[in-house]
This record gives sequence, structure tokens and C-alpha cells, in this order.
Amino acid sequence: MEDVKNAKKSTDTSAGTDTDTKTDIKADTKAGPGIVAEQKAGFDVFTFGEPVPVLEGRDIQDYLEVTHNGRYFEPPVSLSGLAKSFRANAHHASAIYLKRNILVSTFRPHRLLSRQAFSRWALDYLLFGNGYLEQITSRTGDALELKPSPALGTRRAKRHDCYVWVKNWSEIHEFGEGAIFHLQEPDPAQEIYGTPEYLAALNSAWLNESATLFRRKYFENGSHAGFILYMSDALMSTADVDMVREQLKKSKGVGNFKNLLVYAPDGKKDGLQVIPISEVTAKDEFFNIKNVTRDDVLAAHRVPPPLMGLVPNNTGGFGSVEAASKVFVLNELMPLQQRFKELNEWVGEEVVSFEEYGLG
Repeated sequence: MEDVKNAKKSTDTSAGTDTDTKTDIKADTKAGPGIVAEQKAGFDVFTFGEPVPVLEGRDIQDYLEVTHNGRYFEPPVSLSGLAKSFRANAHHASAIYLKRNILVSTFRPHRLLSRQAFSRWALDYLLFGNGYLEQITSRTGDALELKPSPALGTRRAKRHDCYVWVKNWSEIHEFGEGAIFHLQEPDPAQEIYGTPEYLAALNSAWLNESATLFRRKYFENGSHAGFILYMSDALMSTADVDMVREQLKKSKGVGNFKNLLVYAPDGKKDGLQVIPISEVTAKDEFFNIKNVTRDDVLAAHRVPPPLMGLVPNNTGGFGSVEAASKVFVLNELMPLQQRFKELNEWVGEEVVSFEEYGLG
């Protein structure tokens, strides 16, 4: 209220010396957003900021092409942001881990590529849209090992088929020419780096996280009121009111949730009312946000709800888990397996192979 009064004073001062002149509210709102209207019959009208465009020109320009900083190409999206967003939402991380786990469970280890190395490589590809393997060779040029290079710090150099690993801004390791195999998810905007498929669902994942953090902070705060005790009965004396107030104070902390009896003979029907500060709408919005954003994330990853351990809200359920898993593996995991087999052409032998997926 103090901010509103100050805003009104500043408006009155800028309007001139005649501050008693009443101004039509419609005329004030036409002046543009952010302008405080004159008070009319005790009623104030004001706005809360300017409208913000969904897409800014700067964001579009940043995505037109990747830039070269003199040593390597910068990724089109923030890789550190993707890494932080990985654990922002339970469904987002779980869907990626599910794909990775099924791929690892069907992978046949090779002398050049161990199961653990394949697991790191697959996780980088699913999370960042880029997976890098460094070929370690002997003095005679024979391949000894395929070692994953963390996608978070691996960058493409300007020279053909050369990559670097960026530890920090001053420490950069250059790989030998042709030593890195780069598996990327194609991006229609550029050909240097790949981008993950789930980018469109990141806003939903962040909204899900924000809703959860807000609700958690709300309960940690603990200073929210539960109800308003409205007493309007004339028969209630000041001593009675003080006694009720004291009993309400004692219901805080340990031993709370106590019942309180108020006896008011000859009192009116509505003389004592308990008015809850209802959060039904807020709770409904919380559950709606959680459910809608969850569906967006699962749609981006194309993972059936039964495989995520979700509890169905309807009586019919999600159907057969076995049928859902078979369709998921056929439509999603088998194409992913073919993508990882691209390494075989680069190495010149069958390093990546998979067993047939089965449910037991």
C-alpha cells in the first residue's frame, strides 16, 4: 500500500498543481502500460510491468550459426545449461537414464570399447546430442582403446577433423588429427555440433522444477496462515477473545493440530466463523503444472508412462507394460543402436554390436 501511495503522489506531482482534478480511468489506461491512474472514488488502477516478447531478436541471431572464438567453435546451446537441466526434473533425467540403461544392457563389450566406456559415451550423446570417442593408438599405429572424451568440454577446432578439450579458458588440450570420432544428433541450423532432441521440452522441465521448489520453500517457510477466526458476536467479551487468542498461540509448534472448543450461549449463528485461507486453487495449479510438464517431457523423449513407474490416474491404467516396452524398443532403442553402429565404419571393424532385447 505504501508503494501505491508513493506512485500516486508522483503521478499527482507530474500532473500539475491541480491535484484535485479527477481523470477518467479509461483515458489513463490509454496512456500506456506502467502509468498509474488517478484515484477515483477510492479505487486505484495500475499495471505490473511491460509485456515481454516470447522470442527476442538476440536469441534468434545467436542460433543462426556457431561462432569461432579463435581457437574452437562455440556450441549453439549452453552445454553447462544442459548439464544443470539434466537433474532439474525427475522425469527428464529418468527418461535419459532409461534409454542409456537399455542400450548398455544389450551392448556387447569389445576389446576396444568396454561397457563402462560405452555407458559414458551413450549418456553424453543422449544428454548433449554429441558423443566423442578418442582412439588411443600404439607406436605402430594399431588401435588400443576407444576412450570417451567428455562432451561437456570437447570442442571442434577450425582445422578439418581436429578437436580440442577445454578444461578452462587458459588450459586447452589438442587432440591429434583424426583421433576423435564424433557422433552427433543432426541440427538443422548448423553442421558443427549436434543438439539433443528434447530441447523443446526444456521450458516444461524448468517449470516443473520451479513449481516443486516454490512448494518446497513454502512449506519450509512455515509462516503461512491456515485460517482466519472471525468473531463478530457482541456477547463475546474481551476476556473471551483473549482466552481464544491464547489457546491459538499454544497450538503452534510441538503438539499442534489441537482441537479448540468455544462455548458461546445465546450467540448468533455467524458470530464465530473459521474462514480458511483456501489454497485449493494453488494446489490445483500445482498438480496441473506437474502433470502437464511431465507429459511434455515424456512426449519429447517418447517414453511410455508405464516404463517410468508412473501411477495411472484412470481406472483403466496404462495397459500392458510388456507391450509398451516392446513398442518403445522397436521405435526408439533400435534406431539408437543403429546410430551407435556408425562407429564401426569409422574404426573399420565391428566394435559396436548389440544383443536382442528381451523381457526375460
